[in-house]
Amino acid sequence: MALAYRDYTRTVCAQCGTRHEDWDHGGSDDTEDAYVAVVQRCIGCQVIADKQEEAAQGGDLHGKKIALIPYAVHAAREVERDLKERERRARRRDRDDE
Repeated sequence: MALAYRDYTRTVCAQCGTRHEDWDHGGSDDTEDAYVAVVQRCIGCQVIADKQEEAAQGGDLHGKKIALIPYAVHAAREVERDLKERERRARRRDRDDE
């Protein structure tokens, strides 16, 4: 079963998810294609594209990746960063007081 699934997935286009056999290849005009192209707006993709455009205006994007993370994760990272910065300042003050 696993090998059959692997063989099937190898026939599926990684970009659009269809297979060559799914399409009418110029046969009878009565044959309909199995898919219809529709336009959908993904807000997440839109936000990523906006951020990429903004980042590109600021300079080199080489090696940078724009990603969406849950707000709670972002907030936790900000808190962690702030705590580490406070700890660094406290250690500096302690060294300066010695």
